[in-house]
Amino acid sequence: MELDGKRAPITVRNFLSLVDSGYYDGTIFHRVIPDFMIQAGGYMPDLKERESGNTIPNESGNGMSNVYGTIAMARTSDPHSAGAQFFINIAFNTRLDPNPNGWGYTVFGYVIEGMDVVDKIAVVQTGPGGKFKTDVPVVPIVIKKASRVVYDD
Repeated sequence: MELDGKRAPITVRNFLSLVDSGYYDGTIFHRVIPDFMIQAGGYMPDLKERESGNTIPNESGNGMSNVYGTIAMARTSDPHSAGAQFFINIAFNTRLDPNPNGWGYTVFGYVIEGMDVVDKIAVVQTGPGGKFKTDVPVVPIVIKKASRVVYDD
């Protein structure tokens, strides 16, 4: 992933803080919807919720769009409720961008390597699990470790 700290500084700072703390280590992709998105960052393999303890302001409208291969923050109906959960768009989901009638979902980065893996996750078998009626991978897809890779310009 490549994150855009210029267009989504609060979101990127929050995400990297969670990465640095080890928060994402051992979490799963708990929601997989073909032709839409794959979501992670809030549940363990036993589907127990992992609370991040904080929420951040919505930074949608930053010039980045919910298109194939972008990373965005998941949230509730409250536009400023994003905390740790994120999703990777596996379709052109521009309907999730802000519009005159409401807030969008904050895009804060791109998958720059490994989209083939994302596409494989997008087609796994899903079903009910925990509090979810659908969309949970039957076989847990675990983020073993999330870490920063810094490139010199």
